[in-house]
Amino acid sequence: MDQHNLIIILGATASGKTKLAVSIADVLNGEIISADSRQVFKRMDIGTGKDLQEYHIYGKKIPYHLIDILAPGERYHVDAFKNDFYQAFESITQKNKIPILCGGTGMYIHSLLQNQTFTAIPVNQQFRDQLNLLSKEELILKLQNDKSQDTNHVDLSSKKRLIRALEVADYLKYHTLEVVERPEVKPIIFGLKNEVEITRAKILARLDQRFKAGLIEEVEQLLKEGISKEMLVFYGLEYKFIVNYLDGLFTFDELKLRLGIAICQYAKRQNTFFRKMEKDNVEIIWLDASAPANQLQQQVLEKVSVKLN
Repeated sequence: MDQHNLIIILGATASGKTKLAVSIADVLNGEIISADSRQVFKRMDIGTGKDLQEYHIYGKKIPYHLIDILAPGERYHVDAFKNDFYQAFESITQKNKIPILCGGTGMYIHSLLQNQTFTAIPVNQQFRDQLNLLSKEELILKLQNDKSQDTNHVDLSSKKRLIRALEVADYLKYHTLEVVERPEVKPIIFGLKNEVEITRAKILARLDQRFKAGLIEEVEQLLKEGISKEMLVFYGLEYKFIVNYLDGLFTFDELKLRLGIAICQYAKRQNTFFRKMEKDNVEIIWLDASAPANQLQQQVLEKVSVKLN
C-alpha cells in the first residue's frame, strides 16, 4: 500500500460491493467509508440497502463511516460528502488503518478524484427555476455567450448540467472560491461488474427480500414521523414508488414491476457514469462480480501488494 493510501470499491447496485469491502477491511485492518447518497440518513435502512449485518465478519464488526449521520428529511450534496469524507479519511489514517471507500454514487467518488472545487458553490434555486424555463438550445447559447468562464468541460447534452454550469458562472461573477487544503489521496480503484441479466436477477431477488423485510412499512413509518411525501419522492426509487403506491396510483404487483424496472435502469446509469469516469482518465480495475468471494478478495489483495501469511 506504499503507493496508495485509499482503496475504492465501486459498482452498480446489487454487485456485492459491501461484502467485498468488508472482507478486505478484515484482512488489512481497514475501515469503510460509504459513498452512498442515501445511506447517510437514519431510519432509511431497507430502502437504501444498508445491510448493516454485512459489516460483521468472523465475530467482529468492521467500523464504517458516513452511514446514519443525518436525520431523514434533510438534504445531502457533493460538497458535504467531500467534507465528511476527508474528515473520515484523516481519522482512519491517523490510526494507521486503511480507508476503503465503498459505494455506487459515482458523482461522489468522481468529485474526490477530479478535485472539483465548484462543488462548494451553493444551489440558487430561484436562478435554476428561471433557467429551467429555457430550452436546451437556449441554455447552450446563453452559456456560449458568457465569455467569463471556460465552458469546454460542460456536458452540452444534459440540461441539468447546463443549468449547473450557468449557476456556477453566475456565482463566480460576484464571489471568489476559497481554496481548501486537502490531504493527498492516492487511490487504487476496483470496480465490480456483472452481466446485465445477472444484475437484473439479483436486483429483483433483492427487491423481493426487501418487501418481505418491511420496505413498505419503513416508508409508512417515515410518513408518520412527518417526513413529507415530496422529500421521500426526492430521495427517489424505492421511496418515490412506494409513496405513489400508498397514494393508490398503482397496485402492489404494478409497484413490484415498475420499481424493479426503475432499479435496473438505475444500475445501467451507474455503469454509464463509471465509463464516463474512465474517459476522464480514472483507472478502474474491473472484477467479475459473479466470481467466488474468496477469489475476488485475493485479486484485490494481490493488486495492493499484500502477502498473506
